[in-house]
Amino acid sequence: MKPKIFIDGEHGTTGLQIRTLLADRRDLDIISVPTERRKEKAARAEYLNAADIAILCLPDDAARESVSLIENGTTRVIDASTAHRVAEGWDYGFAEIDKDQPAKIASAKRVANPGCWPQGPIATLRPLVAAGLLPADYPVTVNGITGYSGGGRTMIEDYEAKGESASEFLPYGLTLQHKHVPEIKVYAGLSRHPIMQPAVGNFAQGMVTVVPLQLGSLDYVPTGAQLHAAIADHFAAIKGGVVEVAPYEQLERVPDIDPEHYNGTNRMRVHVFANDDRAQALLIAVYDNLGKGASGAAVQNLNLMLGGGR
Repeated sequence: MKPKIFIDGEHGTTGLQIRTLLADRRDLDIISVPTERRKEKAARAEYLNAADIAILCLPDDAARESVSLIENGTTRVIDASTAHRVAEGWDYGFAEIDKDQPAKIASAKRVANPGCWPQGPIATLRPLVAAGLLPADYPVTVNGITGYSGGGRTMIEDYEAKGESASEFLPYGLTLQHKHVPEIKVYAGLSRHPIMQPAVGNFAQGMVTVVPLQLGSLDYVPTGAQLHAAIADHFAAIKGGVVEVAPYEQLERVPDIDPEHYNGTNRMRVHVFANDDRAQALLIAVYDNLGKGASGAAVQNLNLMLGGGR
């Protein structure tokens, strides 16, 4: 019998992307609430409890409600909201954060799909903290740019209505309380909250994250080659992972560092650049905010939970 998959919130940005990615899957039975019953709480409860795996593509409060509606002991959950990303009892759905993480996701009852913004910083910082090259209390700053699809339906409609007059670079999160900050702190292994300065660009999807490092104040100052080696070793130990590490090179610019370069995939590419004379470095990640950052990650986790590959 095919596993039953229910996407709660299938008409939102992430839900639609997941439906598209699963459209040709003949090994799955995608179940949906009939259109006329979409707003019925009882209907959602019925389908949540009928599913083998429910994927929640909802605002935080609605995601918490959906979990509370599951009354059986069999429905497994992938939550794409922020609601459970640092909650007890939930496994984090970034398969490449640790060599044991794919197995944890595969056996998990509850998986918190990662946010788009945290994955780049976590991918670059976690290996360095684990290797002792960065202290946990290092004052991290995260910069970057994402496509406007990351803001959901309202932002998509606003940007597309403005066309070429839409802002090319729109900083946000200026209260320094971005919802992804706790996630970065926990899974990068940090003991203090990073400063996060995100921006939206006038393109639909894709993103680049940048973590600048001032290393001169550290008791032991690692070289760029050491930073790169620690990150490369981390991802080399994860079989079947979708994160690749670019060669360590001294370059002024790299064409691949384009926010749209990996659009339509769930892949990520990590770069390390450094000036050892100045004890400075840049950690850069390129990926699709709707691919590795949302829907693609959800499908990756679904595949792991069903006992398959990535």
